[in-house]
Amino acid sequence: MNDNTSSENQRRLIELAKRSYETNSFTFTDFLSMAELSDFYEIESVLGYACPTLNGGCDMSERKMIRFGDPVEFGYEQPFPIDTLIIEPLNEKFSDDLNHRDFLGALMNLGIKRQMLGDIFVKNNKACLFCKDSISEYITESLSRIKHTSVKVSKGIDTSDITSPTLLDKTIQISSNRLDAIISKVYNLSRNDSLMLFQSGLVYINARQCTENAQKVIPKDLISVRGHGRFEFDGELNVSKKGKLNCLVKIYQ
Repeated sequence: MNDNTSSENQRRLIELAKRSYETNSFTFTDFLSMAELSDFYEIESVLGYACPTLNGGCDMSERKMIRFGDPVEFGYEQPFPIDTLIIEPLNEKFSDDLNHRDFLGALMNLGIKRQMLGDIFVKNNKACLFCKDSISEYITESLSRIKHTSVKVSKGIDTSDITSPTLLDKTIQISSNRLDAIISKVYNLSRNDSLMLFQSGLVYINARQCTENAQKVIPKDLISVRGHGRFEFDGELNVSKKGKLNCLVKIYQ
């Protein structure tokens, strides 16, 4: 994301915070991408007076809305305008193998803008979608097919079976706990390919964009690499005889 886009995003956030504070009412963003959320984190302290809170539908969500407003100050509560939808084949036996791209593509083909949609979690051809409540009825009534598979859409309540990640433990050996070295080992990339990810703005650490490839990581840091996935750095296990660090990462499946 270029500087002009970041500045525009930040101006929009400043305006929403100001409006909430001046009118004593809650204001909400659409669902924000990780790059847009990074713009927020850069000025989070400036916006603190408007009591921003974030919600994406569940703890694992990367795309989130921001709400400005203090329930204590206002004397009332207003929930995030987020609905949870479950999308699943009408007949699993005759279903195509459906992935995230298939579900997202079908939703975009309905003419829905991406900022109206939060994260889509997919497991066993079944998806959990977080979306703005203003379009949930439209999706429920309009989405009937993904690829060659007939699907049904319903309101979700307990979605933990879909949104809970499966974690794969992987031991890697590195010279130092630099982020570029770790990413190279986790995804079997060359150091040059890893460096390109940073230069393209595709690396996030704890939801904040990271452009410093030499950034050091600490245990429990959550790293997201757009196009590759995300993993948690669990820490150092031991040092090899050649002085290499054996480390454990947990890769989200």
